[in-house]
Amino acid sequence: MTENSLLQVIKIGGNIIDDPEALDDFLEKFSALRGKKILVHGGGKEATRVAVKMGVQTKMIDGRRITDKEMLDIVTMVYAGKINKEIVVRLQKMHTEALGLTGADVNTIQTVKRPVKDIDYGYVGDVLHDSVNVLNIKKILDAGFIPVFSAITHNGNGKLLNTNADTVAAALASAFSSTYDVSLVYSFEKNGVLSDINDEDSIIEQIDKEQYEAFKNEGVVNQGMIPKLDNAFEALMKGVSRVYIGNARNLQLLQQDAFGTKLII
Repeated sequence: MTENSLLQVIKIGGNIIDDPEALDDFLEKFSALRGKKILVHGGGKEATRVAVKMGVQTKMIDGRRITDKEMLDIVTMVYAGKINKEIVVRLQKMHTEALGLTGADVNTIQTVKRPVKDIDYGYVGDVLHDSVNVLNIKKILDAGFIPVFSAITHNGNGKLLNTNADTVAAALASAFSSTYDVSLVYSFEKNGVLSDINDEDSIIEQIDKEQYEAFKNEGVVNQGMIPKLDNAFEALMKGVSRVYIGNARNLQLLQQDAFGTKLII
């Protein structure tokens, strides 16, 4: 297996993005990883802070943001603008040739507006099986650039959409699973999936699908972790080779297959 056959799709989130020192530490480790790689980031807390300053109310239901027109303007400015470019400029400082992107840029990720059922989430994009433009992203990778995706996508008809960053990362990893040997990595401030949310040493080193279902039924898995794990196991079912969840400060451990929690099917 050569480095050119490997692709790591890494999502950075949680409190790391809000901490400049922790973000720099992560980006240094990210830059040092061998092979092709894609970075995906969120930034919900910053969007909420900006919304407060602009007098726009933040509405959340079950941890998911309601994205009306005003909020779409804010998340676009914050995710695709401020946070994306701050990450890109830090990577350039580390001599990593990064390219900041939304899903609208060269039509890389096209989604559909979430249909209204019980809840109207507003301008939120749902990923479909053919949402990711593998050909165009591969051109960027083959040119030696590192794509840095914010969680802003588009519908192909002139509308931007706010899309869950965990879902974007899983969709990218799944789409490339027939082209590369893909690892999907969720990195944040926790050491992995924990059996006790208050004990950072209670890492569950490996979880398969059957164990995951049992953990959900028993309430072992934290409610906020469930959407992330659902995305992760779906990616494994779609051909992604490995999925890890762990602390951004330990990213270098990926090279020893010892990063946080490893998911298997």
